[in-house]
Amino acid sequence: MNIMDFNVKKLAADAGTFLSRAVQFTEEKLGQAEKTELDAHLENLLSKAECTKIWTEKIMKQTEVLLQPNPNARIEEFVYEKLDRKAPSRINNPELLGQYMIDAGTEFGPGTAYGNALIKCGETQKRIGTADRELIQTSALNFLTPLRNFIEGDYKTIAKERKLLQNKRLDLDAAKTRLKKAKAAETRNSQLNSARLEGDNIMIWAEEVTKSEQELRITQSEFDRQAEITRLLLEGISSTHAHHLRCLNDFVEAQMTYYAQCYQYMLDLQKQLGSFPSNYLCNNNQTSGTPVPSVLSNVIGSSAMASATSGLVINSPSNLNDLKESSGSRKARVLYDYDAANSTELSLLADEVITVFSVVGMDSDWLMGERGNQKGKVPITYLELLN
Repeated sequence: MNIMDFNVKKLAADAGTFLSRAVQFTEEKLGQAEKTELDAHLENLLSKAECTKIWTEKIMKQTEVLLQPNPNARIEEFVYEKLDRKAPSRINNPELLGQYMIDAGTEFGPGTAYGNALIKCGETQKRIGTADRELIQTSALNFLTPLRNFIEGDYKTIAKERKLLQNKRLDLDAAKTRLKKAKAAETRNSQLNSARLEGDNIMIWAEEVTKSEQELRITQSEFDRQAEITRLLLEGISSTHAHHLRCLNDFVEAQMTYYAQCYQYMLDLQKQLGSFPSNYLCNNNQTSGTPVPSVLSNVIGSSAMASATSGLVINSPSNLNDLKESSGSRKARVLYDYDAANSTELSLLADEVITVFSVVGMDSDWLMGERGNQKGKVPITYLELLN
């Protein structure tokens, strides 16, 4: 029974406090009550915290869009995060493109120029996809997570204490209003003509004034204490900025690593594609039996072409025809690795030098290659004839 009485009394007191705050807040908005202003330093800290929260949210959300452009994938990751479960691994766009290229190159034939180029490009795209995955993981851990922790942790604490400060201020101003009204009533009643009424009323309003003054001292103390707590929390925003700066440096380093990896992968790919014979890098003077992708000429830099052809004679159609029509042999450098498809072909290693010669009736895209005691067919597109 005592517990029930206590709960009812507490509920009534809380309801009274809430009503008092609501009245004070309404009168302030209507200009009918005075409002205790916070000191300039505390106001600046509150403004700085609010500004930090707004821009942190914007930066965090746009970083998530940058790292994962697919909104459905972001929603899925958010749901799994709230369920405290690991999101299933999915293949990203560069990896998917790379796999398509590799499959297409395998279908067209690794021994053809286009098929081999597709395989090389596909492998590079898959490497870029792996680098992209590492960028997302590193950025999420070192950049997004600290920003999210601030929004969902530190700032929520600040907002809670700020709300408490607002309530303490309303309590303080309500106490000031009650004291002001009690003193005004005491003054009016002291001017009454009736001595009996004057004495009774003065005693009543004197007690009310004393009670209001005591309440004001309590609310002022509570307000000052809450203002100090809020101020200490808000001053931690500077430390938050310093922490976020370190996180930003980590994010920049992760991006730098990612772009450096992508540049190196593409540079290596450019060199590999640049080692194709010149008749596979342009549409001029193509042989009818060997279709050539013209787009390769657009992705090969002049410096890569110069280094790839230095000291060598590029296989022009006339050189190949001369070799096929003659009964002699020539030395040739292997441009890149080739795995023999069957026992009639010869496996090749990049940069090795072999002897090649033509055989009557052989397909125009092939020559006979010889390395020591090994002999077999080799694709022309994998070779550069030496002087």
